[in-house]
Amino acid sequence: MQLPVEAVTATALIEVVRISALPTGRDDPYPGAVVAHWAGSEAVDALTLIESLPGSEQHRCGFSPGWSVRAYDNSLELALFEAAFCFTCHEVRLQGPSVPPVLATQFFDPGALPAQSLLSLFRKAGP
Repeated sequence: MQLPVEAVTATALIEVVRISALPTGRDDPYPGAVVAHWAGSEAVDALTLIESLPGSEQHRCGFSPGWSVRAYDNSLELALFEAAFCFTCHEVRLQGPSVPPVLATQFFDPGALPAQSLLSLFRKAGP
């Protein structure tokens, strides 16, 4: 999976969000409870894991993501990007000021070890 390189390099903090609904507007963040914050090596490891997700073909489910990550730089003001993961339709939607249109929708293999490891991290982070 591809993430915006400059944003990954600038990331100082990741929020893990347990998504409760779809956003009301196109560029609005996914609503839900922030269940964890990852910084330092935890953030680097999570981004490395996300980047290692193998590709897949789209599976139709209507896109019902359960988890997202929001990446912030040191200012902690505006998210550099948010990635919302649907483990049913194999889709990741990225949005934010650093996301070029070509990276906005990607597909991953949820059965692959990196995806299962990421899902395990999400589940350990919160309900």
